[in-house]
Amino acid sequence: MANSMIGGVSDNNVWYVDSGASNHMTSHGDWFKDTKDLKRLGFVETSDDITHPITQIGKVPLSMQDGQTKYLKYVFHVSTITKNLVSVGQMVEQGLQMTFNPNGCFVKDMKNQGKLIAKGERNGRMFTLDVTMLKVNSMLFTHGKGTGHIGIWHKRLGHVNFQCLKLMEKQNLVGGLPKFGIEKVMSKVCETCQLGKQARHPFPAQTTHVSSKPLEMIHLNVWTTKTESIRGCKYYASFTDDHTRKVWVYFMKHKGEVFQHFLNFKTMVEKEKGVSIKSLRSDGGGKYFSNEFSEYLKEHGI
Repeated sequence: MANSMIGGVSDNNVWYVDSGASNHMTSHGDWFKDTKDLKRLGFVETSDDITHPITQIGKVPLSMQDGQTKYLKYVFHVSTITKNLVSVGQMVEQGLQMTFNPNGCFVKDMKNQGKLIAKGERNGRMFTLDVTMLKVNSMLFTHGKGTGHIGIWHKRLGHVNFQCLKLMEKQNLVGGLPKFGIEKVMSKVCETCQLGKQARHPFPAQTTHVSSKPLEMIHLNVWTTKTESIRGCKYYASFTDDHTRKVWVYFMKHKGEVFQHFLNFKTMVEKEKGVSIKSLRSDGGGKYFSNEFSEYLKEHGI
């Protein structure tokens, strides 16, 4: 997007001609005759490095100086931008000729013998189109053939659910509300509603019991890493004392090494503390608890 289109002018009802814009774009959702959602989420980046999301795409009717109504096709609805931009490249693709000189800019319809249909004023290094906006009322939206107008009414009424929209239509509670087909209503999904209304269930209450002495309970966890260590280890076992919260970590090449590391850990901490391990709590993995490991715990009363 050209830098000259960003600064200096605050009128948001004027179309500025921009040779750097790849698409027409405006923040006025009420200017569109019909819209449709983008298949992929798009963004527009301005010269101040701010990214603006593109909400929809559609066409905007313009009343030209010759009285004809022309449509800007493939216009991006970018609700957070402050200027309405006309892409020179898109105008040319629609069979229009854009001419610029010190007196302003001129738009000619090459499909109609080069007839002048619009012109614009020159303001410094910027050009503005002298066209009249055709305000698109709600009735234009109701006669759209796509399903986009359902989403528009959904947003207009504060993201009301589609069942309520159907009830409003049935009881004639809102003037100009279109006739929604039930299959279209049920198949429409609003991403904003999904993100804004979803709830997270609370975590289950956990015990607040803490061991009163070291080695009363040891927590055993076995972890897996995506990247192997220099010596080829991609697993590690952690032993955490429930009382002191001290953690011991042992690296492993295979999960079957857990039992041997537990024996080494048990011998070390019991000599250090002068007491025996009373209980061992695992993370529920189970695969590293061999029969030999389980029998050893039974023999030692753990």
